[in-house]
Amino acid sequence: MRLEYFQMVDRVTMLDLTQRRIAADCQVPDQSPVFEGHFPGYPILPGVLMIETMAQTGGWLVLALHRLTRMPFLMQVEKAKMRSFVAPGTALKVEAAIEHDGSGYAVVKASIAAAGKKVADAEIRYGVVPFPNDTLKAAMLDTARRVALPEDLLHGA
Repeated sequence: MRLEYFQMVDRVTMLDLTQRRIAADCQVPDQSPVFEGHFPGYPILPGVLMIETMAQTGGWLVLALHRLTRMPFLMQVEKAKMRSFVAPGTALKVEAAIEHDGSGYAVVKASIAAAGKKVADAEIRYGVVPFPNDTLKAAMLDTARRVALPEDLLHGA
């Protein structure tokens, strides 16, 4: 993860478009300026960054379902629960599944686990729109390659 750049997903490890599910690995860094203030002497990953991690993972699923032709933007978070603290250096497994996709929005249910134990979950809603410009689309294609989204999804984009 690069917290300061909101690059939360390190690698997509599973993508099943038929079942409309995704899994990703996310490694919380050992050091980050975020931890200097959250909290001095007791660093933990802020809950808002756990939500962002789930939102990005679900966003990659929406992007994949649309073959990177439409962009999901976070619109709403519901039923978010932080179940445990996450320390620097923790390996996270994030999973998301589509609940709805259509009519200009998508909804996913997502969760984060650390060492096999659920640490957070939420229901996340996105507005799904055409890419607003070519710069964002190019950046998303580059990032899709970095996180190992299957290459065949990128060719129609």
